[in-house]
Amino acid sequence: MTTLVGGPATGPSPSPSSSPSPSVREGAPLRDPPQLMSQDGVLKARIVVERRQVDVAGRKLWALTYNGRYMPPTLRIQPGDRLELAMENRLGKYTNLHVHGLHVSPSGDSDNVFIHIHPGQTFHYSYRFPGNLSPGTYWYHSHAHPMSAPQVAGGMSGVIIVGGLKRHLPPALRYITEHVIALKDFQAQGDAIKTEGLRIGATTNRTVNGQLNPVIRIRPGEIQLWRLANISANIYYKLHLQGQRFQVIAHDANPVDRIWPADSLLLAAGARFDVLVRGGPPGRTQLQTLPYSTGLAGNQFPQATLATVVSEGEPMHPPALPSTFAPVENLGHATVAARRTIVFSENKAGTAYYVNGKQFDPNRVDIRSKLNTVEEWTVRNDSDEEHSFHLHVDDFQLMSINGRPHQGHGWQDTATVPARGQLVIRIHFTDYTGKTVLHCHILNHEDKGMMAVLEIVR
Repeated sequence: MTTLVGGPATGPSPSPSSSPSPSVREGAPLRDPPQLMSQDGVLKARIVVERRQVDVAGRKLWALTYNGRYMPPTLRIQPGDRLELAMENRLGKYTNLHVHGLHVSPSGDSDNVFIHIHPGQTFHYSYRFPGNLSPGTYWYHSHAHPMSAPQVAGGMSGVIIVGGLKRHLPPALRYITEHVIALKDFQAQGDAIKTEGLRIGATTNRTVNGQLNPVIRIRPGEIQLWRLANISANIYYKLHLQGQRFQVIAHDANPVDRIWPADSLLLAAGARFDVLVRGGPPGRTQLQTLPYSTGLAGNQFPQATLATVVSEGEPMHPPALPSTFAPVENLGHATVAARRTIVFSENKAGTAYYVNGKQFDPNRVDIRSKLNTVEEWTVRNDSDEEHSFHLHVDDFQLMSINGRPHQGHGWQDTATVPARGQLVIRIHFTDYTGKTVLHCHILNHEDKGMMAVLEIVR
């Protein structure tokens, strides 16, 4: 079985005796989120943040919503576009917005995670994306430290799609059906989604686009594009489609150099994959998340059914997939300007988390990197649980895992760091200067200190 990740699958799976979550009754047809699309190079949008009662997975629950929805609109743009976004805060606490994975300025009114939008305020974000912006699936969510976990767990996350990925496919496949498969989970507490005292290993409700076990329809032989996105606050998903293989065409919105197959894909917190799926013989099968352990000090995620895939109708006979896909810059032979070690650690009680022995301080710069250089970082994990390493602004090439060379066929912005292990990554800092962050994307860990400030300078 091939298992690749939002980073590699390194943790041991729970034993077969691990209790799977209860089976979920087959639900309604999958509903893709509504879309807000750019026109003439500009997307103008307004997002209202408020706590309100909404339909979630067939229940009426109080949630933290964007535009009154648990599964908010997908923002769809093209490389070179502008995004003018007004965010109105109707919560009782401050918030802000991060466009996860996007190569964009971290300063001013752009992807600035140090902004505080206080209750009653409206902030006007303005993003100007480069013409070479990588196509694929991204997401947006609160980055309001130290409230990222409760705000995202409460519902404050949605999907961003940058167009252009299908142009690398054969002409006959450029107009195939595509679906957003946004993975969000919630813990219920009475008539509300829980936002305080979140325990990562607690019983949770795993949804696709806010639905429980929705039905995805496909014709036998038909090829569809699925945009798999883990937009949860804390948990991992190890995705498996019974009887089928995923054909990966992009990882963290980075097109791959060749399409590669996988029986399962580990989506660590924050990770995404764009995949092609071929309809099987007539009948029903399940999209599942398999059992997964993040280590002795981590969590045991049980097996669960996420969606039911129904193959029916007239068979289709699409063309074969190409052996190559998109050009990828290889940093393996780049001149390295600096080498650094980033250490993730935590206390035994699990109440404090550190980067290089320090907890997050927005007023301290932890790393300064020079624009237009390549750096090599060793990301070391000194704890007994996996962590989900994420870097803002610039993506990276994963070079090795625990000393073994890694071939991911592209770049990424999130990677799983093995318990008591390490990754080596290379980063090419291009286009943008300013202060930003690197952190563990398990947001409970980020909120408790596992984040550091990176300043990119000329």
